[in-house]
Amino acid sequence: TAVPTDAVEADAKRFEADRASLTVYVLRRRWGDASMVVPVTLDGTSGVATIPESLARLRLKPGAHRLSAQWEGRSVDISVQGRAGDLRVVELVGSGWAWGTSFSWEAVQADEVKSRAQASKLVADLDLRQ
Repeated sequence: TAVPTDAVEADAKRFEADRASLTVYVLRRRWGDASMVVPVTLDGTSGVATIPESLARLRLKPGAHRLSAQWEGRSVDISVQGRAGDLRVVELVGSGWAWGTSFSWEAVQADEVKSRAQASKLVADLDLRQ
């Protein structure tokens, strides 16, 4: 997908929930992150390509959803659920070392990661409520 405009990025970084959807942010910003593109899919279909120091905003139908990150033939999932008007933040934590690369998910509070998110690039702003 096309990289969002600066105006969309500024709006997303306010971390405001959309009252008509479950808003989920995917953050990828840790010091030891592997320098690779990691696709993240939603419920086995739609997705976004994440890169180190990136942020994505997903507006979803209320309910339960599964995010899955895939790399080097492996994957790791996290379940996210909520109602319309809820805001969730999940962090894809990557580690790249000489002996291998790994990723894991953490559910975090927006206030805990806001400063790191502000310094990240918004790579996707998707409305997946269909």
